[in-house]
Amino acid sequence: MSDGESTLKAPYFPHGSTIVDAALRRQEGDHGVGARGRKIDGAEKALGRTRFADDYAFPGMLCCKLKRSTRPHARIVRVDVEPALAIPGVHAVITGRELPTKFGIIPWTQDETALAVDKVRYVGEPVAAVAAIDEETANAAVRALRVEYQDLTPVLDVDTAKRTGDAPESKVNEHAKQGNVTKRVELSFGPVDDNIEACRKDGAVVEDSFFYCGTTHAPIEPHCAIGLVEGGPGAQGLLTVISSTQVPHYLHRDLAHVLGLPEAQVRVIQPPVGGAFGGKSEPFTLEFVVAKLAMMTGRPVKCLYTREEVFLAHRGRHPMRMRFTTAADRQGQLKAVKSVIDLDGGAYASFGMITAYYAGQILTGPVAMESYAFDATRYYTNKPACGPKRGHGSVQPRFAFECHLDMLAEQLGMDPIELRRRNFAGENVTLVNGQRLGSSGLLQCLDAVERASRWRERRGKLGANASERGTKRRGLGVASSMYISGTNYPIYPNEMPQSGVQVKLDRSGRVTMFSGASDIGQGSDTVLMTIACEELGVRPEHVRVVSSDTDLTPVDLGAYSSRVTLMMGHAALEACRRLREQVQEAVARAWQCEPDDVLLGHGKVWARHDTQQSISSAEAFKLAEARFGTLGATGGYRTHPRGGDYRGGTIGASPAYSSTAHVAEVEVDTETGKIDVVKVWVAHDCGTAINPVLVEGQIEGSTYMGAAEVFLENMLYGADAVGVPAASAARRGGMLVGPSLLDYRIPTTLDTPAIFASVIERPDGNGPYGAKEAGEGPLHSTIPAVVNAVYDAVGVRYFELPLSPARVLAGLRQQRDGAQPTTHKAAE
Repeated sequence: MSDGESTLKAPYFPHGSTIVDAALRRQEGDHGVGARGRKIDGAEKALGRTRFADDYAFPGMLCCKLKRSTRPHARIVRVDVEPALAIPGVHAVITGRELPTKFGIIPWTQDETALAVDKVRYVGEPVAAVAAIDEETANAAVRALRVEYQDLTPVLDVDTAKRTGDAPESKVNEHAKQGNVTKRVELSFGPVDDNIEACRKDGAVVEDSFFYCGTTHAPIEPHCAIGLVEGGPGAQGLLTVISSTQVPHYLHRDLAHVLGLPEAQVRVIQPPVGGAFGGKSEPFTLEFVVAKLAMMTGRPVKCLYTREEVFLAHRGRHPMRMRFTTAADRQGQLKAVKSVIDLDGGAYASFGMITAYYAGQILTGPVAMESYAFDATRYYTNKPACGPKRGHGSVQPRFAFECHLDMLAEQLGMDPIELRRRNFAGENVTLVNGQRLGSSGLLQCLDAVERASRWRERRGKLGANASERGTKRRGLGVASSMYISGTNYPIYPNEMPQSGVQVKLDRSGRVTMFSGASDIGQGSDTVLMTIACEELGVRPEHVRVVSSDTDLTPVDLGAYSSRVTLMMGHAALEACRRLREQVQEAVARAWQCEPDDVLLGHGKVWARHDTQQSISSAEAFKLAEARFGTLGATGGYRTHPRGGDYRGGTIGASPAYSSTAHVAEVEVDTETGKIDVVKVWVAHDCGTAINPVLVEGQIEGSTYMGAAEVFLENMLYGADAVGVPAASAARRGGMLVGPSLLDYRIPTTLDTPAIFASVIERPDGNGPYGAKEAGEGPLHSTIPAVVNAVYDAVGVRYFELPLSPARVLAGLRQQRDGAQPTTHKAAE
């Protein structure tokens, strides 16, 4: 069993006596570690052959639709299902009474039911589900359902949540022990206040309020689930749920829990997923209701969310209001950081307990501080629940912190990149909050973006050429960040591996990899293939990957927190090496040489000292099978204890951390307020790049999403919407405005900046081949880099996102009037 530490020490590279040398590995078509290979599923997706969840159809399949609440906060007095059941073609209707068991992704905060039972907590909450012969009939049945409500006081923002106590009329979620608080985290490390006061006397201190608006994932594929049961209505046969989830194992557990079934009676299959970004990382209503309706009717049942329903399912980025104080001495050494953060969590806990910790625990590197304190409180409100959007919980405070670093640099007369270099935490160090940072390529990342952007010769000078562009001004901004390569501990406490892989060798020369890991587009199946090619010397076309089927594959905890490459990779590496040793031993016996003299690569096996002596992989596998019997092996990953020795000290602990640096170039139109992100240079330290093409894709995708959150994306509810009359907004209180991809703006190809990605390899001994994460880290510093570039362009600091044209113009007006937009309500 791989523990992530004992077998791999940094810097670690496997290429040696048993693997073909680097020159052979880099031959065209090689798919070993470091080669620029294609994705294993790339051709199928490009040709439109990939089958997503909605592409599955079964004989007699029923269509499921949901009745959703029209009230933000109300008791359910009565649900009349008879009018719906009277419609021909309607097979079943269920309400919350049929599914009363509470669930939740975090075991300590299970506060949600599949359908609302006693009251609704946001506009759009599912109240009932119908199963009918087709979509038209199902929609008619939903319209026929009658729900009687008794309105309660809606809590639509954090300020209201703070004011309300434990009165039943204004308590959003009964799980809250005090008022509407989901979770409060207060942690302090070192003499924070003393250091701040010392820097006020001899150094620099900046204090500001920031606001980061809520955003959502906007995957192309909507949520979809199909329930099937062996046998007729009420039968106790195997329940199978096909779902576009990114956590099949947790869904499997919660289905059994909510439906009252043995786990052995439940099967979850995750087909290829058309985007998720954290939005499918916990169980949702549709998965429970299709299962229940299939059990009741004995027929397959499918539920496909509309785009509006995807917005209502949400679990996106938390709106955060943040008060930061950051202090440095005269030499630019960062002495103290202090934050007070309010999180608007929506109606249910989701991952919120973890989010409150992540709002502070992941900020302590790679730019380090001498002392640190944060006070983060997540509140329940009557809106769709927030959750773990890409870069869970740490994107928002990173925005505030990195803007403050630039402001400190300006006060101290330092270059912002030099300030970050001066405060680099180092490598193999313990950070102020007790987290252990292994390898870190921050300095190399800063060097790369500084050089590529020509930072030294261009920063602060682009605005000088503004006359050539009329009202448009250009500027450069920098920022840096780090992120976890998986959470060190599983979501529910247990001593079992976090990821398992089973490998089978066939006498035909084929390798089959069985893994519960979820490929949601990031390429985890391709990583499995690459490891098989690297360790067993086979060609990529001879590798099959079977993934994400709880009946066929070992457990993997899912695609979240950038954990898959590190944890699944270790498991695959362990299994493949066991089989490789058997192949080497069998061939060495036949050739009468030492096992270390047997090399594997490019579909062949040959002798180290006589490359003319070779056989195919298939022939080698036959020799091994003749000697050892059927060839198969398993591998698993579990970690050692990590984190600080205090309550919550393990949250944010990770086997390895990536590092990132961005430089953004923007153009601001001072007449219209429009911002164009022209270019972004990004360097990301991913440890060893198992497949550089995949890493570059993750860097570019993360940077794209980060830029979108700066100037476009915003989840608006009722009175928050610009231009909505107050009376109308009050009547619609809590209703999400514009839940469509027409109204919720994300960048098109015309809005997307030119992105120049640099892969920095700083291997970490806790990662397979030294690999670290690349899926979420490159998003974080995009946002502050763009905001800092806007300041370089126009000389205005913005503290609230998104930077809409109205907000930019308001800031420019305040600049002309001699003021600065410094508060949360500054500008819209």
